[in-house]
Amino acid sequence: MLADSHCHLENNNELEEVMARAEKAGVEYVLDAGSNIDHINEHLDIADRFNQVYAAAGAHPHQAKELAWVTAEDILRQTKHKKVIAIGEAGLDYYYDFAPKEAQIKLLKENVKAAQQSGLPLIIHNRDSDDDMIDVLGEAYDKQKFKGIIHCYSSSWKLAEKALNMGFYISASGIITFSNAEEIRANFAKIPMDKLLVETDAPYLAPVPKRGKINEPANVIFTAQKLAEIKKVTLEKMAEITTNNFKRLFEL
Repeated sequence: MLADSHCHLENNNELEEVMARAEKAGVEYVLDAGSNIDHINEHLDIADRFNQVYAAAGAHPHQAKELAWVTAEDILRQTKHKKVIAIGEAGLDYYYDFAPKEAQIKLLKENVKAAQQSGLPLIIHNRDSDDDMIDVLGEAYDKQKFKGIIHCYSSSWKLAEKALNMGFYISASGIITFSNAEEIRANFAKIPMDKLLVETDAPYLAPVPKRGKINEPANVIFTAQKLAEIKKVTLEKMAEITTNNFKRLFEL
């Protein structure tokens, strides 16, 4: 039993086949993360079609300039569906820098407010923005606690430590299977078992031995296997741990 805690299923013309392969691989839970608040209906349609698929509602930092109008209330209106179990993905991305930093921070704060008001976990996207992320999350958390996940974690230990101190979960993607990811693997070795999740971030970041191909939820087994090696447990044990963590976090 496995849980893909983060992927993107929209605009996939082979969903029936993709989800059949996921089921065959033992993937019983799939979280289809939101990226643009205007596309929520597509995510909800997918969640309605497949029992194992759940959805998240939020606004991605790449669209922060275009979505400057978005407020927490706009996001909260998208969470009424029974299969919406998270806010996001939301965050900061200073690597691609598709939107001004000020716009990204403003949008992140609205996503945080939505998580605080709804009680749903916040899915965090972070790239080259550790210091600002720590500041924004820490300031908000000090005012009102909220749940969260650092998705596709590939950042500094400083951010992981801050997130863990706030009770956040840390999600491993296919990046941990890459040959140049020694530091990230070393950080995952320090993360407590009860805070670990695995994900594909499909269709991106396919793990070894699928690297370079279009990623899909079935491939989460390869990330789980590598994480099991890092934590010195069996694949079966890691699958059990990360799936139970997923169910606990999202109250399933």
